[in-house]
Amino acid sequence: MNTLEKFESAQLAKIHAGKVRDSIRIDDKRRLLVVTDRISAFNKNLKNSAIPSKGGVLNSLTNFWFRQTEHIVKNHLIEQIHDNVSLVKEAKPIRVEMIVRAYLTGSMWRGYTAGVRSFSGVTIPDNMVMNQAFDNPIITPTTKDDYDTEISEREIIAFGLADEATYSKMKDIALKLFRFGSEYLAQRGIILVDTKYEFGFDGNELILIDEIHTPDSSRFWKKADYDSAPQKAEQIDKEFVRQWMLANKTGGNTPDTLPEHVIEETSKRYRDIFKIITGNDYVRTSHNIISGIYQNLLSKKFIKTAYVAIVMGSKSDIPHAESIKNFLTKFDISVDFRIVSAHKNGERITEIADNLNFAIEPVAVIAVAGRSNGLGGALAANLSVPVINCPPFADKTDILLNINSSLMMPSATPAMTVIHPDNAALAAVRVLNVPQFKLQIAQDIQIMKQNLIAEDDTVRLS
Repeated sequence: MNTLEKFESAQLAKIHAGKVRDSIRIDDKRRLLVVTDRISAFNKNLKNSAIPSKGGVLNSLTNFWFRQTEHIVKNHLIEQIHDNVSLVKEAKPIRVEMIVRAYLTGSMWRGYTAGVRSFSGVTIPDNMVMNQAFDNPIITPTTKDDYDTEISEREIIAFGLADEATYSKMKDIALKLFRFGSEYLAQRGIILVDTKYEFGFDGNELILIDEIHTPDSSRFWKKADYDSAPQKAEQIDKEFVRQWMLANKTGGNTPDTLPEHVIEETSKRYRDIFKIITGNDYVRTSHNIISGIYQNLLSKKFIKTAYVAIVMGSKSDIPHAESIKNFLTKFDISVDFRIVSAHKNGERITEIADNLNFAIEPVAVIAVAGRSNGLGGALAANLSVPVINCPPFADKTDILLNINSSLMMPSATPAMTVIHPDNAALAAVRVLNVPQFKLQIAQDIQIMKQNLIAEDDTVRLS
């Protein structure tokens, strides 16, 4: 299944992995927002339940709305890099979600039926029915954290999450955005039931961040369905997943995974709402999501063509690692030094594996450890990328005494061993199997052959 469940790059630092979005550092003024196909409900990520096209729909829809609402408030979007990836301004987030509700439904209705009448400091009158409209939209803010806890305006100001003037401005903008979205969607036969907005500061300017009017952040009903049977209005959003989970509890717990038919229907609903809102079918711009993101980031020069990690057993191996790196500089390769002792802090290898095994770019690893080399084997046992041993032997005697620890690997640990730094570097370039590197190497081979012929001619003439 062509989905994006996890984003990793060996060259880009991950700032934060959210329920759906991953934030990736570019520099101190910009970051990438990668919108995955993960899905969460009831504050938990569902396992092995990535929804095809979901991330692309969310990202593209958000950017559609950002462009539509710039007259109301500026936002953090710089440009869309890929269906699932946007380059945005580095803003200072306000840790509050502004929830705007026009109807009594969803989690609020579930609380209401349990006798709750106050939500985030807002009191709801008695004798309301499911899906009933409020006289005017209300704002029920929550904290921006793993728990999305209800919080009142008074508490937001008292806890220093936002000052009174800022919160007043957030309320005003949120209601204007909701009014605009409601009027726009009404023309397309859709009711914007409720949604959330997030804000941050770009310098001293309050701007809109994260997402806006998407199936993840909003609830949508078909107006025709609501008008004919308000309590049975069809929901074309993520509430479909929540309702399935509630109907399939086991021992009081909602499921952690979704069956295939629910995944397919959810994907269809995301694509349907995209077409209703934009007027266009959602069509992926790249056949393979991972390779598409890689190519687009490469074209923007956010990453180099490939990555080589030189993993050393100790700081004393740095000179040897530097000599290997020197032979890699002619290629468009990002090179990192990492220090890990297989015997003393081998748990770090798991951290490296979590990143490199899922990296979008071609990756190779060169292990630099000599006597009792357990590093190369430990790396090869945990990594799905090529591992090359290049021990820092002091002399030929050292080679004879310690080479076996690099050559003799346990089963299922395919670490190669190369003695000299130049050959280790060139071996890494070859296993990366990048077309432009193959062309460079072929040209180098041709030059080498021509030089040998020239030397032979010189000798013969002399």
